[in-house]
Amino acid sequence: MEPVVKSEVILSVYIISFLIGLPANLLAFYAFCVKIRSKPLPTDILLLNLTISDLLFLFILPLKMHEAASDMKWTLPNFMCTITALTFFSTIYTSSLLLMSVSVVRYIAVAFPVVYLQLHKPVYAIVTCAVIWLVSVAHCSITIIVQHHPDLSNENGMCYENFSEKQLKVLLPVRLEFFIVLFLIPLLICVYCYLRCIFILYSRPRISPMQKQKAIGMALGTLAVFLICVMPYNVSHVLGYFQGKSPKWRYYTLLLSTFNTCIDPIIFYFSSSAFHCTSEKSIFRKHVSKEHRPATSSS
Repeated sequence: MEPVVKSEVILSVYIISFLIGLPANLLAFYAFCVKIRSKPLPTDILLLNLTISDLLFLFILPLKMHEAASDMKWTLPNFMCTITALTFFSTIYTSSLLLMSVSVVRYIAVAFPVVYLQLHKPVYAIVTCAVIWLVSVAHCSITIIVQHHPDLSNENGMCYENFSEKQLKVLLPVRLEFFIVLFLIPLLICVYCYLRCIFILYSRPRISPMQKQKAIGMALGTLAVFLICVMPYNVSHVLGYFQGKSPKWRYYTLLLSTFNTCIDPIIFYFSSSAFHCTSEKSIFRKHVSKEHRPATSSS
């Protein structure tokens, strides 16, 4: 296969993403670990898992750098290709599903604060994260099947690229399902939840304009990640399905997904501070005070 982008470009993006993303995500990981030890909130647990997903992606990125430096040929042992492909692609979808979950939690916190107080136990977030990891890894196990199934294996000196016709017959329909289940549905849920959050926040005069702007900035930033970093890669699944082949420009989209690891820490900041400020301090306080007011008066 003759790549549509030069290996030097791919290697440069990998190096930049690694150098920026690794320290930023390590710092986020430390911050969330400290926060969860003191007072674990559902969003913090979800964002901690998102940080772990990005770190796993970054940890296997040196292997992708080696691949790019070898002119897109896989010269390492085959088992390392299997681990790299499974981790590389599963963490992309894990991030999408976790961002969707964060949007749902934020919507419930803003629209139904009393319900949120009843359902904000850490165990629910832990179970959600476990399900997300299971779903993403199970879906991306197709990378193992395509490479190691006796009827599909294709020794071409590359790692999960330059597929045969037999491989494409299995892979292309699965990619279309990826687009619908792991991208389109999470995107629609995120759009709905954040649009509703923005509408609700602007309809409540007690929330300061600065708090509204921070919350809206976080919402728009999350949607931008979906549209800029995640959507192009998933659109290649749809076009590839109807074209009957794996698009050669797919590597462009993977580079965008790689750079996403540098953007996620920014979302972590807004998610852990701006929305906490708007939903818990400004909105929850009113409802919590109402719930405890009768008890206070009776005593």
